[in-house]
Amino acid sequence: MAGMEDIKNAGEKLGGKAKEAAGDASGNDHLKAEGKTDQAKASAKQGVTDVKDAASGVADSLSDKK
Repeated sequence: MAGMEDIKNAGEKLGGKAKEAAGDASGNDHLKAEGKTDQAKASAKQGVTDVKDAASGVADSLSDKK
């Protein structure tokens, strides 16, 4: 279910933004970096999900043409 993966990835990205903001506000560079890392991981996961969705769409369109 791509929809659930999209929601999960968005939640992880939002959590990363919150960590980054908390780290920035408190002067905690480690927490700030961890937040940025979490955001990057969520973006990468979303990219994989997008590729899967696109591949599935291509496969579906090819099977419809038979």
